[in-house]
Amino acid sequence: MKPLVRLLQADLDVEAALSYYAAEASHMELSFLDALEKAYLHIQRNPGTGSLRYAHALDIPGLRLWPCRRFPHRVFYVERDDQIALVRVLHDCRDIPATFQDLID
Repeated sequence: MKPLVRLLQADLDVEAALSYYAAEASHMELSFLDALEKAYLHIQRNPGTGSLRYAHALDIPGLRLWPCRRFPHRVFYVERDDQIALVRVLHDCRDIPATFQDLID
């Protein structure tokens, strides 16, 4: 298995989600982290199974997404030769193309 490397923005996304759950639904914080860890493990074991939907739409080669089960979040990642880079963890309601605009420009 390739190691997972969480980019800073992915960590910030997770922190924002945890802050939301802490304020609005504190009983869901641990469940969210558990679901996120399961998503990370799936990606690490099966990096080719994530959807390429946004890779094509945004013209970012290799950008894949995998859902965070039971939560409306998607984990965006890119598989590299020696690692898997976790790029973003975004809520479904976000304007996903806009969040990647800085990578495109």
